[in-house]
Amino acid sequence: MNLILLGPPGAGKGTQAKRVAGAFGLEHLSSGDILRAERKAGTELGKQAQSYMDQGALVPDELVVAMMVGQIGRPEVADGVLLDGFPRTRPQAEALDEKLSEIGKQIDLVIELAVDDDEVASRLTGRRSCPKCGSVYHVRFHPPETEGQCDEGCGELTIREDDTEAVVRQRLATYHEQTKPLSTYYRQKGLLREVDGSGLVDEVSEAVKRQCEGIA
Repeated sequence: MNLILLGPPGAGKGTQAKRVAGAFGLEHLSSGDILRAERKAGTELGKQAQSYMDQGALVPDELVVAMMVGQIGRPEVADGVLLDGFPRTRPQAEALDEKLSEIGKQIDLVIELAVDDDEVASRLTGRRSCPKCGSVYHVRFHPPETEGQCDEGCGELTIREDDTEAVVRQRLATYHEQTKPLSTYYRQKGLLREVDGSGLVDEVSEAVKRQCEGIA
């Protein structure tokens, strides 16, 4: 089974990806992780990607797709993969389908974690970090013993720059503009299944697994 996990930032894709990949014996593939691995290994694709990054430019879709397809085509991942954070745009999705067909593979299922913008904003803006020890808290889900103070005695907690309301709303706007259209693309192909991502982690995991059981 080759599975794609979609959803806005803060929807819990990383947590659910690890759980689902483990439950079904899938290789968990993140485009960011693969890009770093290709660069570290000094592969030809990695060198090409590095040349763009050295110039401060985005890595072209065709290079990212080639890296992902190369991983999906490895014999040791014959049981299937779970794609997390990729594809991000419709052109990437179309290119992925084309390249997969060339190696006799396809995407079997797309799960979208549905979480509304206000809930996402609440999740992300509620995070608090300790700049000294790196501990992470949340005002709703994992509050410190003393409000605003690290439990380890380090002192005052801070809000990361990318967790501010303005930045979170901009990330969501980018998601709706660039990535949300993938829902329509995969729905038209009959592959999309929507799961309510606003519940407890275990509840969401079970709902995702139920959608996968008919495919695996």
